[in-house]
Amino acid sequence: MRNHEITEKIPLLDAKGNLMEPGWARSLKWEYKRSAIKAPKFRIKEWDYYIVIHDGKKDGTESFAAAFTVSDDGYVGLQSVSLLHLDEGKTDEHTETILNVFPMGKLHLPESSEEGDVVYEDKRLQMSFKKVDDSRHITCNFENFKEGKLLTADITLFQPKSDTMVIATPWDKKAHFYYNQKINCMPASGEVNFDGKTYRFNPENDYGTLDWGRGVWTYDNTWYWGNGNAKVGGHSFGFNLGYGFGNTQAASENIVFIDGVAHKLEDVDFGIPNDIDPKNMTAPDYMKPWHMSSSDGRFEAEFVPVFDRFAKMDFKVIVSDQHQVFGRMTGHAILDNGEKIEFSDILVFAEKVHNRY
Repeated sequence: MRNHEITEKIPLLDAKGNLMEPGWARSLKWEYKRSAIKAPKFRIKEWDYYIVIHDGKKDGTESFAAAFTVSDDGYVGLQSVSLLHLDEGKTDEHTETILNVFPMGKLHLPESSEEGDVVYEDKRLQMSFKKVDDSRHITCNFENFKEGKLLTADITLFQPKSDTMVIATPWDKKAHFYYNQKINCMPASGEVNFDGKTYRFNPENDYGTLDWGRGVWTYDNTWYWGNGNAKVGGHSFGFNLGYGFGNTQAASENIVFIDGVAHKLEDVDFGIPNDIDPKNMTAPDYMKPWHMSSSDGRFEAEFVPVFDRFAKMDFKVIVSDQHQVFGRMTGHAILDNGEKIEFSDILVFAEKVHNRY
């Protein structure tokens, strides 16, 4: 893997809608312009996804997570909220999704993660993601989230000045590209309220991650993605791992963060038991321990699942088959200077997803 780092601002796309220069960066060096895309509007995909995790083992409380998505995927929009209970033996989740037909840019998602508001409103769901100075504010009001009951959320993620993971990779098809940013290690405060219960986040130990993306994909894809954050030895620690998506010859999205500084990794394999064929979603033993390993030997970890958030949607033309698995990870990472960071029993997630849309 030739991890080619982009360090100066450049346009994302050339006059033909192809990537100007594939690679990775620590911030949004590529300038995204929706108007520069040379593909039909129904093929353009834009999304903002936040996941916030509370690890109850840190303070003797219940472990839980909340996830929020606003997406415009061309001929379909999927706006969703998830609430997950993640204590071993007491796991469950509920997700509600609003589908929109042919949004094709009508949501007006910002062309940068660094400014602008994401707002979605209908009669049932009102949700917003707002960037305010050095924080991100998530609000949500979801009527009839489950059994006629209301879910509300008001969460603030503090975003320290730090490196992020940004990748721009092509597919082996003209005018197709994947532009993505992961912002890790954002301390979380605020709460989710549902069914008379308050789920409160503690900024001393809890973190959120933003998955921000824009692009034009090929129709049929399988990807692997893992992400997590924790306080390790008094330091903020986070990682992002991923593969299987697009042509990654110029760069991977595998990275480790310590106190806001990025340390780039080579290829990573998730080591899902019995995952022989990446296109086969049913054969892997998702609930057995995974062994994650990087080709450069700088990331080694055992991931012990506690909950498989399995979801399948099949509308023939639109298919989504996903296993987002939450669990506890123990292992080590080697930083650029050779320092070894050991982590133990941190609550994270890793997933395998197959989409056709």
